[in-house]
Amino acid sequence: REELVESGGGAVESGGSLTLTCVLSGFTSNHPSMGWFRQAPGKERDGVAIIDRDGDIEYADSVKGRFTIPADNSKNTLWLQRNSLKPCDTALYYCGADPWTRLRGRAFLLGGPGAFAPWGQGTQVTVSS
Repeated sequence: REELVESGGGAVESGGSLTLTCVLSGFTSNHPSMGWFRQAPGKERDGVAIIDRDGDIEYADSVKGRFTIPADNSKNTLWLQRNSLKPCDTALYYCGADPWTRLRGRAFLLGGPGAFAPWGQGTQVTVSS
């Protein structure tokens, strides 16, 4: 059974940095498309940064230049390194992975994992001004 576990959320002041970690387990595919998504209060879940099955990386326009998404496939671990945090980055951050998706690149960023793909439980990040 596939499982994703996020950690690293918390409270930080505007301009600060925070790194989130996601550990994947149970995936039989070596390289699922995976990424970070976030949901702010009262809003839909949106893509933040992804690495698709071909290794292509895409970022949401709002985080380009501030966030990076390193991954270690041998350790089944995905990170989201975030600098210059802003109050608008406050959200519940989810790790998602989909070994079956046909979406690539920006399409996966926008569409996210499919209906049957697993999600992590989410980790809250709060950025104060």
